[in-house]
Amino acid sequence: MSGGAHWLYLVVAGLFEIGWPLGLKLASHPSMRLWGVLLAVVCMGLSGLFLWLALKGIPMGSAYAVWTGIGAAGAFLVGVFFFGDPSLLLRWVGLGLIVAGVVCLKLA
Repeated sequence: MSGGAHWLYLVVAGLFEIGWPLGLKLASHPSMRLWGVLLAVVCMGLSGLFLWLALKGIPMGSAYAVWTGIGAAGAFLVGVFFFGDPSLLLRWVGLGLIVAGVVCLKLA
């Protein structure tokens, strides 16, 4: 398997990492409790599966940092754009630092 496939698995794992806090947020609404928890659990499982596949070809420290970076950045963006989370300049600077760190780990 090529190195590119491992990075693709890692990106997919990171995208599913966004799904579990989204599911838990949705589960805070009584009408969405079951569906939110189900979304969270499914996303946790799929995120773990794709992270496991990625780890077969990417160093653990790099993979973990990129995985959590994608999850953190994605959860921040979902919160700001869909749930009215604060959109302060310093929070955006933090997001930029996360993205810069992920890029550095990918290029290294």
